[in-house]
Amino acid sequence: MKGVVKIKNMRVYAFHGCLKEESKIGGDYLVNLRAHCDLSSAARTDRLENTANYTHLAKIISKEMAVNSKLLETVAKRIIDSCLKEVSVVTRVVVKISKINPPINADVESVAVLLEGKRN
Repeated sequence: MKGVVKIKNMRVYAFHGCLKEESKIGGDYLVNLRAHCDLSSAARTDRLENTANYTHLAKIISKEMAVNSKLLETVAKRIIDSCLKEVSVVTRVVVKISKINPPINADVESVAVLLEGKRN
């Protein structure tokens, strides 16, 4: 039984960006994650260890967002790699990281990167 465990709009304050000010001042980010899984065992057994525990996924997001990076692509890849490594039922991960009010010369609400990875 295939399924998806989602985290929607997890707000994180972090220090990512190419500008010196971004790495010192920081900013607000929203992270969305979709973990595609085989959830047949979880549905059958009603046991937390048989699913992609969203608390564990949120901790992965927090841990990887805390590591300063210039590019959101790098952060998204780390989140995907950690999910695939640490959560055995996850077969595919889609991560979207949005930077709220980015320091660019345009009137935009956010910019975002969407990255996908899967188990080999």
